[in-house]
Amino acid sequence: MDENLLNDVVAAALAAGADAAEAVGAERQALSINVRNGELEEVEREESRDLGLRVFIGRRQASVSGSDVSAEARRTLVERAVAMARLAPEDPYAGLADPTLLAKGPFPDLDLYDAAEPSAEALEAQARTLEAAARAVPKVTNSDGGSASWSAGQWRIVTSGGFCGLHRASSFSLGASAVASDGEGMETGYDGRSVRWQADLPDAEAIGTEAGRRAAGRLGARKIASTTAPVIFENRIAASLLGPLVGAVSGPAIARGVSFLKDKLGQPVFAKGVGVCDDPHRKRGLGSSPFDDEGVGNRPTRLIDDGALTTWLLNSSSARQLGLATTGHASRGLAGPPGVAPSNLTLEPGSRDLAGLMADAKSGLLITSMFGPSLNGNTGDWSVGCSGFWFEDGQVAYPVNEITVAGNLIDIYGRLVPGADLELRGATNAPSILIDALAIAGL
Repeated sequence: MDENLLNDVVAAALAAGADAAEAVGAERQALSINVRNGELEEVEREESRDLGLRVFIGRRQASVSGSDVSAEARRTLVERAVAMARLAPEDPYAGLADPTLLAKGPFPDLDLYDAAEPSAEALEAQARTLEAAARAVPKVTNSDGGSASWSAGQWRIVTSGGFCGLHRASSFSLGASAVASDGEGMETGYDGRSVRWQADLPDAEAIGTEAGRRAAGRLGARKIASTTAPVIFENRIAASLLGPLVGAVSGPAIARGVSFLKDKLGQPVFAKGVGVCDDPHRKRGLGSSPFDDEGVGNRPTRLIDDGALTTWLLNSSSARQLGLATTGHASRGLAGPPGVAPSNLTLEPGSRDLAGLMADAKSGLLITSMFGPSLNGNTGDWSVGCSGFWFEDGQVAYPVNEITVAGNLIDIYGRLVPGADLELRGATNAPSILIDALAIAGL
């Protein structure tokens, strides 16, 4: 969206009575193709152009958004935002970011935008290749579809505090889901990837084959008796253990006192030697950006260093509430005040690959799928439904399903052993993780 248009919106908000204002413009184009059982199932095309506005009157704030950016619609948007702010309750921590912390240009080139725009025919061909490869795997009897998609967009923010920044990015994705059957049961398997640049996508046939292999490999899954045993989280799903960590160290949670880590700053949380880093400047990273969503300069952060918790993740509001400075982790959509989110979060790898972790554990549970997690944010008590494989003598023995693992995350983090098989597949990544003992609920 044009910088002049956003500057005009901010100026109009100030003229209408706002003390400060922040305008955001977002544009997006996307194309997605889905194929199922060899037939074209769905084609989706999206083109959007949206405007968001946040205004402040004293310590009162309000935000509005809309997709009509005509002069009349912008005027109405401004009037509505200012009227809402006058009626809003006071928030002593509301306000634009500290001007001294704003990102200064030139912004780093993070290589996030690939100008290639694949045709519908090219995406359909990829989707067909994906699905055909999945269906060709022995024992695969059906398909939940193959999909190929592309998107590109830009995000521009202008504030009355003097910040203006543009962030552009593209995305290319492939995914397939297969259904396998042996006459006694059915299992599903999925594989997919999303990348910033088209050339970084793995081979479509390989993705489809892996989806089929994962479905067929789960056939004959058994139920197991409840027990306590070593548990390994496969690298594809191990990053799910970092989600509760992010929530527990986010500034808003700390300010409200609703975090199981609220008293752990500067103390060991993980085992010695374990590190978790957040890097907003990773080249071609799915979570990368040159500045946060308040325009604050961001930087790589070691959230966990040698096992110890080093910082909270803060936006301007939570930082003011805690008497600290924002860490550049503000995250927002078009409407509403910013929240807090990491960028590219990574649990750093250890020295043992998956086979090595299984050999160390000797026998236990290898989790390859999780669903329905439950967390008590105040205590860290956590449980999750899962399926995977039972292993013995360091080797996979048979698939298992309909089980739940549970424990307290403070205890789990303290005993967590990261493997060496880190793959950068998304914005949050981890290698396989070994926990030496967890409660497993089965039969």
